[in-house]
Amino acid sequence: MNYIIKSKHIRLYLQVMKQDGFKIISISTLCSMLTILAACGTVKRGSYHTVQHKEPVSEKADSADLKPMMSVSNASSDVMRERQEILQLAYSDWKGIPYILGGTGYNGIDCSAFMQVVYEDYFSVMLPRTTLEQLEFGEPIAKRRVTPGDMVFFKTGRQTYHVGIMINATDFLHASTSEGVTISKLTHPYWESAFLAYRRVLKLSTNDS
Repeated sequence: MNYIIKSKHIRLYLQVMKQDGFKIISISTLCSMLTILAACGTVKRGSYHTVQHKEPVSEKADSADLKPMMSVSNASSDVMRERQEILQLAYSDWKGIPYILGGTGYNGIDCSAFMQVVYEDYFSVMLPRTTLEQLEFGEPIAKRRVTPGDMVFFKTGRQTYHVGIMINATDFLHASTSEGVTISKLTHPYWESAFLAYRRVLKLSTNDS
């Protein structure tokens, strides 16, 4: 299974190149396309609000490097390896971007918006905007079935929730309120106590249910 990794300026480029069988590209469209491509690496994705969210955490979660994927008997190891490589790219692209409630871009982003970015820009899957909406998306899965690319949810307060994406059996990528975009361990006491559920959006195969 091959995913097309693309950001917004790459998507525009592909859309233009597909028009009229790669034959006709207007001068104005071409100029716009070249301008966007020239800005690669400096494009700011989305916008953000200035309201900060204070997560009730007494200590920071440990960050972690990517570890080898877990072994899942009925899943393709190639698919899981590819997903891990894609998630590593997403981590490299967004590492350290600060958490800002309502943020959707490189100046600041919140956890559910970061999930939208990862799934849309790296896996071509559209997610709803809020954590609660994402909690209803996809299908629930048991811990023993978790694979790279599955979402993990936490209840961090009476009315607050958090979401990340699994990299392997114990590590997940997310936009942390204390560290920004980072990789954390589920084995950290805070995340263990706040754990709520896993959800699967990406299928392992056409037979996966």
